[in-house]
Amino acid sequence: MAASVVFGFTPAATSAGVMATSSTKLHFRTKPNSDLGFLASQLSGIKISSNHSLISPSPISPAPLRPSLQPIARRICPFTGKKANKKNLVSFSNHKTKKLQFVNLQYKKVWWEAGKRFVKLRLSTKALKTIEKNGLDAVAKKAGIDLRKE
Repeated sequence: MAASVVFGFTPAATSAGVMATSSTKLHFRTKPNSDLGFLASQLSGIKISSNHSLISPSPISPAPLRPSLQPIARRICPFTGKKANKKNLVSFSNHKTKKLQFVNLQYKKVWWEAGKRFVKLRLSTKALKTIEKNGLDAVAKKAGIDLRKE
């Protein structure tokens, strides 16, 4: 089967699967897809309906939009409260484009002396320096973080 599509330009070169017959018509060689009843073009993936009488109209109900149940890791340090900073990228013509400067968050296993185990944390490098200076218990207590549940 061949479907003809009319364009307003003349193709300069022919490629595999496309034949230029006149100045305004392109003919596509297509392969029938028996599962869907469509013809898929080899040129650009255009789907052209073949037989409307063979295709039974099936009611398509859109899936309800639900928020995902997986937690999203926020880009905020739980110990220091650091979060993204807004800045402008200023070009030579003084055109300002908004940009975010994100916090340098790292996943780190830190030894927790009171619990006698390692605790895996996602914290900023500033919080890591603070933990090295003051200790994990003191920093977590000041931030109001309970390390026992992690």
